[in-house]
Amino acid sequence: MTGTALAVGRRRHAGPRLVRLHLTSRQVPGGLALLAGCAVLLRVALHLHWMPDDGAAARQTLLLIECAAASVVAVAARTPFGESERATGPRLPVLRLAASLLLTAAAAGSLALGAAAARVPGGALGLLRDVPGLAGIGLIAAAALGGALAWTGPLAYTVLAELALMDGWRTPWTWPARPAHDAGAWWCAALAFAAGTALVAARGPRDTGGDG
Repeated sequence: MTGTALAVGRRRHAGPRLVRLHLTSRQVPGGLALLAGCAVLLRVALHLHWMPDDGAAARQTLLLIECAAASVVAVAARTPFGESERATGPRLPVLRLAASLLLTAAAAGSLALGAAAARVPGGALGLLRDVPGLAGIGLIAAAALGGALAWTGPLAYTVLAELALMDGWRTPWTWPARPAHDAGAWWCAALAFAAGTALVAARGPRDTGGDG
């Protein structure tokens, strides 16, 4: 009876420990610190009036900060353990998904906090749409190129979105260039985020060689 109780106790403590180890392996604590830095940068930019209006230049500046935050989420998908990570078993996809969701929420939340009580180009709702969408692009890049190169996804997309802002493109697939109330832009950002999180959860970043 005592042995059974000890086994149950070990299993009970194994879950939180596994989550903690997984988040640490993804360098989540460092990622959170970088996201706090992005929030501070946004606050400074707003305070110093680097983004004085809703014009294309102001929104491009905001987009660069959003790109930096999304890149943190994407690069955190990288694992230092490679193929050996699969030994975690069937819980691994859940852990990957949880880490991606946690960091994406932290990225959007930290920037929203950094912009609190300030006028954000394109509106605060646009920020909450753009960051998860960019993070999704980054997670897709992590699955295709590996976590170490995952930042190239948000960066390449940001260049495209910057062009869309300058030239007034209307496609919802360049959602940072669309108004915050554009339903199509929300759907496209949501699809990008869903695709990215699903790929990383199911297969992992390319660093692991994929789980397929």
